[in-house]
Amino acid sequence: MRAGRVDIGALVSFSGLVRDLDGSLNSMTLEHYPGMTEKALQAIADQAMERWELQDVLIIHRFGRLQPGAQIMMVAAASAHRASAFQAADFMMDFLKSRAPFWKKEDAGGAVSWVDARVEDEDAMGRWSKG
Repeated sequence: MRAGRVDIGALVSFSGLVRDLDGSLNSMTLEHYPGMTEKALQAIADQAMERWELQDVLIIHRFGRLQPGAQIMMVAAASAHRASAFQAADFMMDFLKSRAPFWKKEDAGGAVSWVDARVEDEDAMGRWSKG
């Protein structure tokens, strides 16, 4: 993102990890539909670029079977100023949590279950509405 550039004054990144809060998680499996998911991630990146003065953004999201502690995703935003970069990274995270088409399945203690959407994640989306 920075190669050969001197107009970037801030580069903000966030990495999410597979967490195991109670010690019972064996693995998490993320499923997606190729093509559809990539388009959704690009739309999130495009929205961030439209909302803030940014030089570049990056979204990386893994899929498949992951172990506790594994990096699951990363967002990065580059801008001339830190406020725009922080806000854009926060925006992309909220949209990834609530709008990106990934389905999570946990294997915990021998029981396999799908992870439900969290009300808190959906509530966070309200701060990004225009108007």
